[in-house]
Amino acid sequence: MPRLFTALEIPRDAALSLSLLRGGLPGARWIDVENYHLTLRFFGDIEGHVADEIANALDRVRRPSFQMKLSGVGAFGSKKPHAVWAGVQTSPDLYALQSEIERICQRLGVPADPRKFSPHVTLARLRNTSPLDVAQYLSARGNFSTIPFKVGRFVLMSSRDSVGGGPYVVEEAWPLTGSDSRSSLSASDSEASRIMR
Repeated sequence: MPRLFTALEIPRDAALSLSLLRGGLPGARWIDVENYHLTLRFFGDIEGHVADEIANALDRVRRPSFQMKLSGVGAFGSKKPHAVWAGVQTSPDLYALQSEIERICQRLGVPADPRKFSPHVTLARLRNTSPLDVAQYLSARGNFSTIPFKVGRFVLMSSRDSVGGGPYVVEEAWPLTGSDSRSSLSASDSEASRIMR
């Protein structure tokens, strides 16, 4: 049974910037560059028919594309660190998209994710890494940021045969166009009505 989640992909230039953060931390198992992503909603191991229901409901999401910027680094687990991550500059569009996906999950009766949404890109999973090593790693890279990039779609991803960190497979993708597509649609509608006159 696949482990499913919705996510945003990280474009190549931003992924290359993230890859420069690799190294210099004992006990870190670094995520492969092609597996960088930002999780919007984790579903876990779910049955095929539930996955189909979720995918069908996500077809109705209409959100505009938006700009996103990765900024800063941090760690999960202060006394016993278990992951390091790159943060995301605050984005109302990102939170709106995530909230809509969460509302869809509630309507479908998908169990709530116990973790509060905290947008990030996981860089490495840690094993027996000391808090001091993590603190030194983070302080040396605290000014990390990427140039803003456009988020043009969100995806449903799966992971299999792994303890986290990939390989990840894009199962389905939905474009973010929202108001952009409606405005172009209304322009073509008015053009059609002029032609019909």
